Amino acid sequence: MQVTFTKAAGRRYFMAVIRDRGVALAPRQGPGYHDHLPHDAVHFIVESEAGLTRGVFGRIADGESNIFTAADPRTQRRVARREARRPRSETDSREMARSEALASVCLPLWERRAGLRAELPKWLPPEAPTPADSELVRRILARLDDFAARWHALPVGGGVTLTWVFHSAAANRPQKHRRAPHRAAPSGRTPGTPRADSRTGRPTAAPAR
Repeated sequence: MQVTFTKAAGRRYFMAVIRDRGVALAPRQGPGYHDHLPHDAVHFIVESEAGLTRGVFGRIADGESNIFTAADPRTQRRVARREARRPRSETDSREMARSEALASVCLPLWERRAGLRAELPKWLPPEAPTPADSELVRRILARLDDFAARWHALPVGGGVTLTWVFHSAAANRPQKHRRAPHRAAPSGRTPGTPRADSRTGRPTAAPAR
């Protein structure tokens, strides 16, 4: 899956998705404009580095519309109703909370190291990354560096495309193999026994291979 973030006039940005699974999605305006790091670009990078396949973008890669709508107006209501009925699992809730926590922490960390803020905010969530996450945070900040440099240099109308590399959860599910139809043995012969010679009644030899 590829997501393109396009800079628009008036401190806005848009997102467009190209994916292998699910209906085609209409581009949409993204929330939370930032001169260097649009809100949903931060979530994409956080979820990608943390391996969150049931966050915002993992669900989209898995075929859900999530924050988008179907490109075909004739299918929009049907798709929205189907997804509204879909139950959410503990994994969905846990990974979304993890995505929000990492994004809430990594953005101000990046802003501080980029010289855009003097200190970290006092409202950081209690789910802030632990010392065990230090390598993960380092990778996220490095990717934020790269995206921010590219985004900030863009003119209005320019875009940055990010690639989601994880396979969808649906694609990883084992396929159900259909059992071969049962074939009845010829009358008077048990399956697996050799044929008998019609003249002698003795079993025939197996054909040479």
